[in-house]
Amino acid sequence: MWKVRRHFSASSSAILGLFNDSCQNAAWVSRHQIQSARSQWLGFEPIPVRCYLTYLTMQTGVLPNLNELTYPTHPFSSMAGTILVQARDPAKLSAEIENAINEHRYSDAWKLYGQHMQMDGFPRKTLVNKLLTSFVESLDSKWLEKAYGLVEQAFEEGKQNLLEKESLIYLSLGLSKCGLPVPASTILRKLVATEQYPPVTAWSAILAHMSLTAPGAYLAAELILEIGYLFQDGRVDPRKKCNAPLIAMKPNTNTFNIGLAGCLLFETTRKAEQLLDIMPRIGVKADSNLLIIMAHIYERNGRREELRKLQRHIDEAVNLSDIQFRQFYNCLLSCHLKFGDLNSASKMVLEMLQRAKEARNSLAAAMLPFNAVGVNNRTPSAQNVNCTNSVDLENSGIIEIHILSYEDFTKDRKFVALEAEVKRVLQTLLGMLQKQVELITTEHGILQPTEKIYIKLVRAFLEAGKTKELTHFLIKAEKENLQVSHDDAALGYVITLCISLGWLDQAHDLLDEMRLAGVRASSSVYASLLKAYIEANRPREVTALLRDARSAGIQLDASCYEALLRSKIVQKDTPGALHLFKEMKESKIPRSGHQEFEMLVKGCAQNHEAGLMAKLLREIKEGQRIDCGVHDWNNVIHFFCKKRLMQDAEKALKKMRSLDHLPNAQTFHSMVTGYAAIGGKYTEVTELWGEMKSFASSTSMKFDEELLDSVLYTFVRGGFFARANEVVAMMEEGKMFIDKYKYRTLFLKYHKTLYKGKTPKFQTEAQLKKREAALGFKKWLGLC
Repeated sequence: MWKVRRHFSASSSAILGLFNDSCQNAAWVSRHQIQSARSQWLGFEPIPVRCYLTYLTMQTGVLPNLNELTYPTHPFSSMAGTILVQARDPAKLSAEIENAINEHRYSDAWKLYGQHMQMDGFPRKTLVNKLLTSFVESLDSKWLEKAYGLVEQAFEEGKQNLLEKESLIYLSLGLSKCGLPVPASTILRKLVATEQYPPVTAWSAILAHMSLTAPGAYLAAELILEIGYLFQDGRVDPRKKCNAPLIAMKPNTNTFNIGLAGCLLFETTRKAEQLLDIMPRIGVKADSNLLIIMAHIYERNGRREELRKLQRHIDEAVNLSDIQFRQFYNCLLSCHLKFGDLNSASKMVLEMLQRAKEARNSLAAAMLPFNAVGVNNRTPSAQNVNCTNSVDLENSGIIEIHILSYEDFTKDRKFVALEAEVKRVLQTLLGMLQKQVELITTEHGILQPTEKIYIKLVRAFLEAGKTKELTHFLIKAEKENLQVSHDDAALGYVITLCISLGWLDQAHDLLDEMRLAGVRASSSVYASLLKAYIEANRPREVTALLRDARSAGIQLDASCYEALLRSKIVQKDTPGALHLFKEMKESKIPRSGHQEFEMLVKGCAQNHEAGLMAKLLREIKEGQRIDCGVHDWNNVIHFFCKKRLMQDAEKALKKMRSLDHLPNAQTFHSMVTGYAAIGGKYTEVTELWGEMKSFASSTSMKFDEELLDSVLYTFVRGGFFARANEVVAMMEEGKMFIDKYKYRTLFLKYHKTLYKGKTPKFQTEAQLKKREAALGFKKWLGLC
């Protein structure tokens, strides 16, 4: 580096020229603001100092001494001034950048890179990529963001040729591992746009880490749809050698497993259903994991018929584990409950109980000779279940953040390490799905209902007023020797629950059904109902219950007689009170009758006891009542929209509302996507949008991310920017994720030249508002 200073008079010219042709590596200086009549150098742009040196040589005829060289500072002025000129050799600066990278001095490397950009623009290609990959190896979000900014700048300035495909894939992987899914997905999209197609194993690994966050899971699904679109309906001929890089990018089964599992975990299941629709169009076949994920999606979206079709494939599959069987039948059972099909749900439970009983009997008979000779009575199937039933989420690789060095990354041409990483993350996601299974468990490889399904069924039967069917179901369940609880019979708990909720008539109906079925109820149940009737001041029902208890041979306890005596005294029925006292004395009833049961009932009613009755009570009080008809109508509307029969879909929606079934976000999502599939139905979507807003303000319906995203896409595609701005404001208010890259691409595709010229002098108020809305949306996208 050299520094020079010199003073010039006002007659000196500030013209710069070339020094000589031999100065190949001449240094650069920064222009300072020089007021000159012949030339004004303004701004901060690099110019060669050799221009000024050559000019001095031409004027004086003498080669100036570099140690004494000066620079003009005040033309057209008598004022004295100085200016500092600094110049560096870009080659030397590049060497310093490389040394800083090798020594992991990232701050120095970034500072030197900035100086190089000011002096000579981007460094050479190898150095740029080395800087990128070193920042990725640090796995520091600060340096990863700077690396991404470098890539953005290179693309903006048309210097993307400086960036190697492997470096960009590596950067995208690092961003996804550090929880930055938006820049990670943007780099993948830029790679595809510039036809530098990443292999499917590589971008599947990026998607796997993206899917661990809600925005990342949504973007992962979008990427699969965008890339899958390229391969729809045999668009790419695999026989052509030129298509080999493109074919290598084609989504595979693992890619869909990752994308779908992420959608399930973050509840974007309608987006997941779009992925399922595209699978057969690009020729992706389902494996065992994908079959189970499909079952979860169908259950969440209420596609019971699709689940029934899937059941055939599940039953015929030979490589499904006990865990996978359990998940599928859990989904099917849950779907029956959603539709209010209590007959199918209770039938499934009873079939499981019967098969479990048969299997236990067969297992006990088979184990007799082995037990006789002292062989370990743990069967191979049981060992297998214990090994496969648990997923260790803590050791599944989701917590540790580690990345291969760039050298190892480039050596692994087939991406074997990344493929193993994809499988590990997929197992983690599947393990999270497995934790959501609550209705069915397995024991020795045998499916068995859990306590949770009994709670849900009891609640559903009671809400539907089907006490007779509930009684028959619980009696049959008791006959299969399944211990629902350790304290008392299931029916006793259900009756006690009804009493706690004040449903005395339902409790009495259940007692009658038990008596007609030949099942004897315990005296404590009669006692609880009797006290409830006395407290509610219902003497007729008290008399009827006493008659039923005596005919059933039930001996009431002391607390019942005391309650009856108090009621008689309050009613001033002295003969009745004396008769009860005499009857109690003749029966020799102890005063400490059922105190333990009373304590249990009181504890359960106050929700302090974690028994079955407490769980039943919580389920009924906290659970929301399900409108089963909504799922039926949603399926009808979805069918019409999928077949693009929008007039029929509109009629179905109208009929649904006339029957007092409230549409939800899924209903309107089907309608919007149906209009979008036809194309040109933007006016209809606008009318539907107004209806949705009005409906949401008057009911409990909430807009979700998937519905608003589909509406926003339709408005942007059709150029309805005033409505689009409304949707954007609603999504931002609800802190929902918006894929700006997608909408920026859509805008540039269909509205690139919109309102680019000068504002017209004459325009109506409507035209002015339309223009302002479009420019506002364009500004939101960052395009102006």
